[in-house]
Amino acid sequence: MAGRARVIWDDALTSYNFGPGHPLAPIRVELTMALSRELGVLDKADLAGCAPASDDELALVHKRDYIEAVKRVSADGRPDLTVGLGTPDNPAFAGVHEASALIAGASLAAARAVYEGTAEHAVNVAGGLHHAMAGLASGFCVYNDPAVAIAWLLSRGVSRIAYVDVDVHHGDGVQALFYDDPRVLTISLHESPRTLFPGTGWPEETGAEGTAVNVALPAGCGDAGWLRAFHAVVPPLLREFAPEVLVTQHGCDSHALDPLAHLMLSVDGQRAAYQALHRLAHETAGGRWIATGGGGYELVQVVPRVWTHLIAEASGHPLDPSTPTGEAWRALVRERTRETPPLTMTDGRTAEFHDISGGYDPSDPIDRAIMATRNAVFPLHGLDPMP
Repeated sequence: MAGRARVIWDDALTSYNFGPGHPLAPIRVELTMALSRELGVLDKADLAGCAPASDDELALVHKRDYIEAVKRVSADGRPDLTVGLGTPDNPAFAGVHEASALIAGASLAAARAVYEGTAEHAVNVAGGLHHAMAGLASGFCVYNDPAVAIAWLLSRGVSRIAYVDVDVHHGDGVQALFYDDPRVLTISLHESPRTLFPGTGWPEETGAEGTAVNVALPAGCGDAGWLRAFHAVVPPLLREFAPEVLVTQHGCDSHALDPLAHLMLSVDGQRAAYQALHRLAHETAGGRWIATGGGGYELVQVVPRVWTHLIAEASGHPLDPSTPTGEAWRALVRERTRETPPLTMTDGRTAEFHDISGGYDPSDPIDRAIMATRNAVFPLHGLDPMP
């Protein structure tokens, strides 16, 4: 019913599997759902399955010949480098189309639930594959499920959609697919393209009428700086844009333990971001909120805890950070990974920051990044870039 969160899940979502040793290991979502069950989080939400996205639904953003090429790879697992399948980032595997279409279908199921009003918030932790382009697999992503969900909403007459991406990597695929569409505001907070894939996401990439927004943060940025940047950019733009639906991507590879990037956030800082986005969904989008997963490659210490917090936040029953993870879940972690599991749902940090309204420091690289973004896009929205 409306007012409850919908969590989209099917065990087959773990079939999106690039093989042993690949960073995007499906156990990260398996352990997330197991932890959410262990802590009673899923009892506070409606759990629902999904069907694979159809070719017509995928073609809302992807080229038909690309879909056909992915299907050919899917049939026999033979690489096709012309569409980006068979690279170290995106290995070819038999069944890749079916696995990728199911993830897109899960995000479509989330979008339908929110659009039809059967749920106020909907979450697909297996989704968030934001690097896929119209005709190219990229950055572990084959079909761009957030973009498919956004395009489906547009096809149903939704006139303004905001997409906020907090993955450590620039949300380049979603930005590219809607770069010239003023109905879609894309905001990405990410590590600077100077130091991280995909090398895009500069403040000067502003799209149609300033509806592409990029906050490029310096390596080493932690909770206080990241949250300062978030609050300096995201709330003013969402309030001005007034979306009908808020779509968010929650890659948690901005965590200090993530092996592929260089930001220094904690579980507690990421949880604070989810709380802020939840509030903004109610303040600016009538509560209509679709949340996906994304990147995140510390498979035991970070991803399960952070995305369990996301589901709990979306359900309206956030977890106390001091909550123990539970012995049954810890035993599962030891059995499946032979790693030592975390004992509680916190890193023991206090996610505090100083708001930029008190003034900015031009010698601080984080403040310089903030002001580069505000100067690039705020005037295009009728906003004063100065704090």
